[in-house]
Formats: sequence, C-alpha cells, structure tokens
Amino acid sequence: MNQGTRPPEPGQARRDNGVGDGPSATVRVRLSRGGRSLDCECNGLVLRAGDKVLVDDRRSAQLGTVTAGSRSGQGAAGRVIRKAEPRDLARAEQEARREEEALGFARERARALGLPIKLFRVDLGQGGDRALFFFSCEQRVDFRALVRDLAAHLHARIEMRQVGVRDESRMTGGIGSCGRELCCATYLARFAPISIKMAKHQRLVLNPTKIAGQCSRLKCCLAYEDDLYVELSKDLPRPGKRVETPEGVGRVEDLDVLGGRVRVSFFERPPMTFAASEVRLVAAAPGDATTPTPEPIEVPGSDSEENPTDGNGNGA
Repeated sequence: MNQGTRPPEPGQARRDNGVGDGPSATVRVRLSRGGRSLDCECNGLVLRAGDKVLVDDRRSAQLGTVTAGSRSGQGAAGRVIRKAEPRDLARAEQEARREEEALGFARERARALGLPIKLFRVDLGQGGDRALFFFSCEQRVDFRALVRDLAAHLHARIEMRQVGVRDESRMTGGIGSCGRELCCATYLARFAPISIKMAKHQRLVLNPTKIAGQCSRLKCCLAYEDDLYVELSKDLPRPGKRVETPEGVGRVEDLDVLGGRVRVSFFERPPMTFAASEVRLVAAAPGDATTPTPEPIEVPGSDSEENPTDGNGNGA
C-alpha cells in the first residue's frame, strides 16, 4: 500500500483534523481546577479542541480541556501526559464532591466561631493528607481554632491562605458585563496597574457600577486601549476650551476620540459636531470663565490593596 494513503492506526484520528500534530506542537489547555489556561506540549498526541487530557503543570497532574492549538513548543508551561480516561473523570468528580463538602464544613465552622472571613475555595492534596483553604478578609484574624476543627474533621494538614479581591475573582471565575468569561480567570498572566485616568481618557461615565469589575476594583480591560486613546487625544482640544469652527466660535463640549470628532456648543445655537481638522483653539481672553471643576465621585479602587499571606496565613 502507498505510504501516502495509509489509513490511521485503529483508534487514532487523522493528524490533519487535530490541533496538535507533532512532537514539538503545543496546545492551550484550560485546567479544571482553578480555570487557568496554559500552553502544554502535546507529547506526540493528536488532540482536538474539547478533548479531556491529563496535564503535568510542573507541580502535579491535573485534568484539563484542550481549547486551542499553538504554532510552536516554545514557552510551554506544562506537558500533556495522556488523554483522560473514564476513571480520571470519575476521580475528578469524586474529588470535587470532597472539596465541596470540606468547604461547606469550613464555612459553617467559621460562622460558628464568629470569624469575619470569606472562604471561597479549597484544594485537597492528591493523597488527601493536605488541605489548602483560600479566603479573603479585610482584617487580621486568629483562625487557630478553625484550623484545629478542620484538621480533626478532615484528618489532614491544614493551610490557610489569604488573597486579595482581584485574586479571589481570578480563582472563582465568572461572567463579566461584556458577556464573556473574566479575563483574569482565562488568560491574564498578571494584573496590570489600573487607574481612574484610563477611564477618563476613554471618556467613560465615572459610574462605579459601569467601570468596576466583579472584584469591585477598576476593570482590567480599561488598560487594553489606553495607549491608543492617549495617542489620539494629543491632536484634539480639551473639553471646555474655546475653539473656532466653520460655524463660529464655541466651546468644546465632548470628544469622539476614536472618530477624531469634536462636539462644540454655541451660545445661542444647538451644539454641532466637527472633524478635528475643522476646529482651531482660540486664545483665552482675560477674565474668561474657566471650566467648572466637576463634583467628586466615589470610584472603585485602582489596585488590590491586600497582601497575600504565606502558607501559615501571616501577612507578607
């Protein structure tokens, strides 16, 4: 039989239908535990988007789902061990039930002890001899009594780890106001500094419900187009400035930064919109009224102020 037309081995799909087709190829895998994604070496396997696989992420073997393919094996953060088998899925489901039961018990004991902490996730070790609880709290608390109760109930070594509100959203996941999964829970490798100036550059309404994310902090996506808005704004007059237009002298009311257009208000006429090339700044006359200072508004925090703790729950 001609080698070029040889059919695939039994139980093996054709390579041209897979997202991984070589020993150096990588695939994007989203881990079932935590929801984070990472590039993994295919290890010579033929994989498709949606396949369940067992992944070595340099720390442990975890179950994940192939989401996309990559062009090269450079920068791979893990390695696909093999495709998941029914026993792997059953074991993962059993571990999820154990973690749900452990988290429920921990929350119940925290309420009984009057601890002002929010427990939102627990990771149980492979052998069940270790349990890592994640929580958020606005103050330092003494949770030694909680640790004793958890150790007696789970018969495991207990670790408590405090994280900030942004890390909490990353670990729990969710759907943003855009209708897509949270950026921090899917692909963001680190949190970039976000400031209220980014919202002002984009002419957004400073409404906390609009510019704050699930973590109650400013949305990470405000930084995505900030450089573009800053660059395009250099050629536009600032709001409140007097400008000369083809229709006379007026005052800048609003800007369409991406469209390069300026909305100008006049004294006895309705506002009109002009291209940026059609307006020219007019020197301010002595005693000319300045733009009133806007009323202060409460806005979400720019960055997470909480410091992560070490394995014993002590602040960094």
